[in-house]
Parts: sequence; structure tokens; C-alpha cells
Amino acid sequence: MEFTLTRETQMMKEMVRSFAEKEIAPKASYYDRTAEFPYETFKKLGELGLLGIPFPEQYGGSGGDTISYAVAVEEIGRACGGTGLSYAATISLGASPIYYFGTEEQKQKYLVPMAKGETLGSFGLTEPNAGSDAGGTQTKAVLDGDEYVINGEKCWITNAEYANTIIVTAVNGVDEKGKKRISAFIVHTNSEGLKITSPYEKMGVRASNTCEIILDNVRVPRENILGDENKGFGQFLYTLDGGRISIAALAVGIAQSAFEKALAYSKERKQFGQSISSFQAIQFKLADMAMEIELARNMVHKAAWLKDNNKPFTKESAYAKLFASEMASRVANQAVQIHGGYGYMHEYEVERHIRDAKLLEIGEGTSEIQRLVIARQLGCR
Repeated sequence: MEFTLTRETQMMKEMVRSFAEKEIAPKASYYDRTAEFPYETFKKLGELGLLGIPFPEQYGGSGGDTISYAVAVEEIGRACGGTGLSYAATISLGASPIYYFGTEEQKQKYLVPMAKGETLGSFGLTEPNAGSDAGGTQTKAVLDGDEYVINGEKCWITNAEYANTIIVTAVNGVDEKGKKRISAFIVHTNSEGLKITSPYEKMGVRASNTCEIILDNVRVPRENILGDENKGFGQFLYTLDGGRISIAALAVGIAQSAFEKALAYSKERKQFGQSISSFQAIQFKLADMAMEIELARNMVHKAAWLKDNNKPFTKESAYAKLFASEMASRVANQAVQIHGGYGYMHEYEVERHIRDAKLLEIGEGTSEIQRLVIARQLGCR
């Protein structure tokens, strides 16, 4: 299996890297300090067609594949982890479920604006008491005539303040086995009874918009249920499988940036009359960092290839997400170590990579959940 990028994907990679280095990277430290959302950056990403990479042209997209999308996530994440996170979330979590499970009318109405960059996408799954245990969802949807009435609370939801709609999961009854039946609903952010706030003071990925959502008797038209009302749980599991590929790609981008800074610094920094890159201890660190990044990148591309070719990819996306996220934390930590005291300072930026990378071991399924997913895919019960 060969993962050499196609000519089109290589051209796109170069375009995204150029844009990211000029438009995103110079502002990354500012957004990290202020926790402002880079709204203007996303407008430009939309104008470049980068918010619709994996979707067909008929829905406002570029007609690209998952590998191309993963490459774009990596390049944006290389410039700014927070911007990369919101970029990945709007496509993988906000737009993709509508593409895969929505009706034709829903795709035209909700997917097209996201793919064109006219709005961002958001996915409301996590709750205060339902994180790793997504089946513990407590938000409820009750059918009342031609509308569902939704009550509940969602937390740590990306992009909600900048989205026209949020896909919200809610319990809407029980199945024939007596288990909760969870469905997904397309909820307009201007709905009466919907409150969106950003109350969090985060450790990292501070450029990304992270919200708390309160739904108080929010009425949603029946036609806004996403896909099969009896298969909502399976829908968001598939959504998370795809999202894990993008989180893994983001981890590779953050790690790549940390590595590049460490390598450059090691060649400039002199101790005992020579650059520290000449010391075997530093060389071994850099060699391990480069190797792990390349391994993670190949895992991302394999999972993306499997998805593009309609092959099972649950296990491989978990492999990629688990290895890449933990790798990014290791690489960022070593980058700080190579910088020594300077690495601990904001000015040299590598400390930001540690803070950004840590979230990737938690979001989209913790490392522990990834190991559980892998074990189950191996037949362990």
C-alpha cells in the first residue's frame, strides 16, 4: 500500500502550507494569549475552498478525499493547534454527519453553507455526565406534534458560537430491548430556549471556540432529525471514527512544528564550544522525534485511505488517533527539553505545543477509550 500523495494533493498541501505560514502562524501566539477566535482566518479558509475538501462539488465542496483533508488539517495544525482543532471539528463533526446521513434537502440547506465556508459546523455530543460513556446521554427529545422538544446540557462543544446549526444528540425513547434510543437533531443556533456560552479558561488550543450549551424546551421541526431516528448512536460512532483521523492529523502537525523548532534550535545553540546538535544525546532525541512523526503520519494516511475506499477503518483510526496524540505530547515535551530553559518561555513557542497536544489525548475519545476500541476490534470482550 503506497501513500505517495497525488499531484493534486501535493499542490493543495503546498497551497495550505503557504497560507498557514503567512496567515496563521504569525498570529498563533496572539490567539493563544488572548483566546480570541480567528474568525477572519476561517473566512479566508472558506474562500480558498478548504472547508469543503472532502465533499462533492454538488454540495459546495472540492471533491477531494480524506487523505487530502488530513493533509490540510496537518498543515493548519502545524501553524496553530487551536485553529487546526476548529477546522477539523467543523468538517469532521459538523458537516460530515449531514453528508453521510442527511436527506438531500438537509444537505442542500445545511451542508452547502458549511462547505462553502459561510458558516462553521458544530457537534453537540458530550455532556457533564456523558463523556467517554456517550451512551449515558441525558439530554431528552420528546415528540410534540410535528416538533421535538429538547431539554438538556452539552459541554466542551467546539465552534458553537460561530455555527448556524449544531447537531445535538438526545434520547428520544427506548428501543425494543429497553435501551435508550439516541437520535441526532439539527438545531438552529438562534432557536428560542438555546443558550450558548464560552465559559472555559483552557490550558491549550485556546484559539478554538469551546462552548457550553443549554437547551431549555428548544423546539425542533420533525424533519430536522438526522438520518434514521433509530440509528443515531451508530451514526455518531461512525462520525467519531472519521473525526479521529483528523485529530491524529492535527497531532502530526503540532508535533512536526515542535520538531522543526527543536531541530533548528539545536543547530544554533552552542555549549562546550559546539552546537548541541553534535551531541549524541540530542541527536537521539531528534531521531526518535522524526521517526515517530513519520510513523504517525503513515498511520493517518492508511486510515484515511481505508475510509476513502469504503473499507473498515474503526481500528485503524483508533490506532492513528492513539499513537499520534501520545506521540505529539512526547515530541513536544522533548522539544522543550532540547530548548532547555528557553523552552519554558512563551517566546520560543514550544511550550504552547505541549499544552495544545495534551487535549488530543482526551478529545474524540480518550487514550483509554481508544485502547478499548482497539481491544474490541481485536475480538476482546
